[in-house]
Amino acid sequence: MNWRIPLFKIYWDENDLELVNHAIMSGMGWAIGPEVKEFETRISEYFSKKYAVVFNSGTSALHAALIAHGIGPGDEVLVPSFTFIATANAPLFVGAKPVFVDIEKETLGMDPEDLKRKITEKTKAVIPIHYAGLPCHIGEIREIARENNLILIEDAAEAFGASIGNKKVGTFGDSAMFSFCQNKIITTGDGGVVVTDSTDIYQKLKLTRSHGRADNSDYFSSTQKADYVSLGYNFRLANILAALGIAQMKKTDKIIDMRRSNASQYIKGLEDIEQIEIMKIPDNYYHVYQMFTIRVKKRDQLMRWLAEKGIMSRVYFSPIHQTRFYRRMDYDCKLPTTERLSEEVLTLPMYPGLTEEEINTVIREIKKFYGVNV
Repeated sequence: MNWRIPLFKIYWDENDLELVNHAIMSGMGWAIGPEVKEFETRISEYFSKKYAVVFNSGTSALHAALIAHGIGPGDEVLVPSFTFIATANAPLFVGAKPVFVDIEKETLGMDPEDLKRKITEKTKAVIPIHYAGLPCHIGEIREIARENNLILIEDAAEAFGASIGNKKVGTFGDSAMFSFCQNKIITTGDGGVVVTDSTDIYQKLKLTRSHGRADNSDYFSSTQKADYVSLGYNFRLANILAALGIAQMKKTDKIIDMRRSNASQYIKGLEDIEQIEIMKIPDNYYHVYQMFTIRVKKRDQLMRWLAEKGIMSRVYFSPIHQTRFYRRMDYDCKLPTTERLSEEVLTLPMYPGLTEEEINTVIREIKKFYGVNV
């Protein structure tokens, strides 16, 4: 469908074109090259972490992080069901078992109290998410992980630049994953990264990313014999895409400011509609609004109304434990808050280039649906 107002648009400028064009015109290193290392350096500096390893997707990055941390058969990994399915699938990739934890209604992140209840002697790791760009109660989750000797891997796919006080999301855990998929804060089209302070994890991530090969030189421009020391995958991010990532990082603050400004306009226009509940941001939490999600009454009817007007909206997320795949694996668990809130959430169009008039159009159509004076 040709949406009048789509859910997202990629934000780009001439610098994106310039840096990608430079990588292409080099004639070499399209798959591996200097831009990859520069991109990783910029990311590690942004988060004040020792290491950053980029991958061809956030899913690959999370998969590699579990391998690097030694998660495997017999282990249980605590995850939310209210997330993109890759969060739950990643433990299965390494032979571990995802165990679903309910969410709390303030941030729609993992509920620390239910997390405590789900820990068993088989629990090895916990993977909370930061929903829509809003930090979860990661401080509490970190303490629970420490008390129970659990590995903490942040799935920060949606939260590049978010923070609690002066501490950025992605710096609370043993490792963290960010996504660069096309609808994320910054994008390489698709891609992801793992950040960590552990030299051991860093080395394992690099081996997993590139076929288990001990790379002391550029494979495509070296005559040295390759040495393969572990099982690995082709999870590399192309150099051309890394060039785009460098350009995107140069305007990260601008992109986030534009998103937050759009969110402020939405909130001002929707906050007095009694059928809508807008997420209240906890004190000292910095929301980057990768998505703008509200809780509404008559959700499905509102979605159809907006679609008829050419305005895209979408449900993020339907519970993973209720999908056909997980039901077939006999995941018969009860997550009451997840199940209730997933019937109320609706994500509205959100992207840096969204205009004031477009936001007002969305607000106006929502008010019409609920019979509120425009």
